[in-house]
Amino acid sequence: MTRAQTQAARKNIKKATKAAKSQHSLEHMSAAKKTALGKQGAAVAQRKRTGSSSPKTRQELYEEAKHHNIKGRSKMGRDELARTLGHH
Repeated sequence: MTRAQTQAARKNIKKATKAAKSQHSLEHMSAAKKTALGKQGAAVAQRKRTGSSSPKTRQELYEEAKHHNIKGRSKMGRDELARTLGHH
């Protein structure tokens, strides 16, 4: 590897590290996003405590819809996904 290539690689690594640190921080998320993540986490914790598989989060319903190859799933909300999949 030449000196220029080594310098370019170091620069790219520093850039990627900086980007990764700045983008995934709770500090930079909107209040709505933080609230949604909190609710999702609370729903998962509740299911773990009770051993129940319901109510599922939108993400879990989306993954199930993806498995069943349901069209338009990305535009559906949690309730619509649940109805489409036959959950109550």
